[in-house]
Amino acid sequence: MTAPALERRLAEHVDRIEQEHPPIPLDSVDYSVHRPLLVRVRYGHVLDYLARVELEVDRNVLELVTLLPDAPEVDRRFYADVWHQQEIRHGVILDELQQRIGRPAASPDTDSVSAKIRILGALAHLTPVHDVVRMIYYLTGMSTERSAVLAYNRLHDGLLDLDETAIAATVVAPIRRQEPGHYAFYRMSATGLAQQLSAWQRWLVGRLRRISFAPVGANNPAQRADFGAVMTSLGVTEELDHFAREISRVERDLLWARHRGMDVPPYVLSALREAVDLHAARH
Repeated sequence: MTAPALERRLAEHVDRIEQEHPPIPLDSVDYSVHRPLLVRVRYGHVLDYLARVELEVDRNVLELVTLLPDAPEVDRRFYADVWHQQEIRHGVILDELQQRIGRPAASPDTDSVSAKIRILGALAHLTPVHDVVRMIYYLTGMSTERSAVLAYNRLHDGLLDLDETAIAATVVAPIRRQEPGHYAFYRMSATGLAQQLSAWQRWLVGRLRRISFAPVGANNPAQRADFGAVMTSLGVTEELDHFAREISRVERDLLWARHRGMDVPPYVLSALREAVDLHAARH
């Protein structure tokens, strides 16, 4: 697919998800919980983690503005006008739910941009480097959104098992319906850009992914342990290899297809195992 054709297809996709999936109306949410203590004990920290990550999209947008000074217009429209509006509403709803079951409000970091990102953003003014950074953005977006879909699926099923049908139907289900559209945007973008990268750019993307990959929202050891706790509560640790394959399938195909026998990029599985180990050590 040519670059102009891909951009038209992406623009149509962004228009479609904006029209079909506006931010979830706050008055559509039913926060009724039959057994708040049980939900708090079993899933309170999961709600907190998800709320924090969703609310940190304010910082994510600042990071993207820094990292991608020459981002295509369709990318800007997606992350600033569509993705941001949907995700921030997810965070508001999840945070309200966790407070209603007796937990403190989330504490998101909404405005700090690291020196590492500022340096990379300065280098990204060079077009070849900019395309490398764009590719990393798309790969990160894919793994993040796929992780979110899997987590929300398991949380939804877990709440139904507790007979908490109101929050399953009006909180979790509407949120998980919006995530696949984000994933599709990143997948189309990454697949199209991969065809335009030179050999050295592909090598650099792979190298940077090896040294920078982290689970969504896990930016320090404490947060990685928190992510391990989320995976444990949602039963992901019992199927860790499968989870790793699911969140990295397209990344493997784009970067590592020539490496025979590589079912999962090793840095993905290693990061997930580290999160589980950190959680186990903390407890």
